[in-house]
Amino acid sequence: MVFVKRVLINAAVCVLLLSATTPAPAADIPHSRGQLVYVPAYSHVFTGPRANPYNLAITLAVRNTDPDTSISIRAVDYHDTNGRLVRRYSPAAFSLAPLASHYVHLEEKDTSGGFAPKFLVRWDSAQPVTAPIIEAVMIGATSGQGISFTSPGLVIQER
Repeated sequence: MVFVKRVLINAAVCVLLLSATTPAPAADIPHSRGQLVYVPAYSHVFTGPRANPYNLAITLAVRNTDPDTSISIRAVDYHDTNGRLVRRYSPAAFSLAPLASHYVHLEEKDTSGGFAPKFLVRWDSAQPVTAPIIEAVMIGATSGQGISFTSPGLVIQER
């Protein structure tokens, strides 16, 4: 009898563990017809006791995660630390094919955005799709030293 209880308890634990690690069914994945996404970035970080700036290259990546449907990128705008528009990277809308990616790259020497620049990315689709992954990747390398990190986008408006 004790053996049967142990087998049942072990089976119940296995079922609970498996259900916790099983991916969500497709119906549970949120879909959207468009968003405005705020993506924080860093053109430099401060190092040492004198807070010397360490310049970073910034790459904004936009990845269409939908395997079947294109999305339209309506705007990729770069704003400075004070929120002012510095540059528009997409003067016209363009299509991003299913599972395709697009990037914008700023060199380490480009500090036009100040310490805490940000991107605003507006995208939309004619039908509901899985939302794209939009993030900034910052990388710096000087004298054999290197730093890299990412900054995920935050949806601030839903279409």
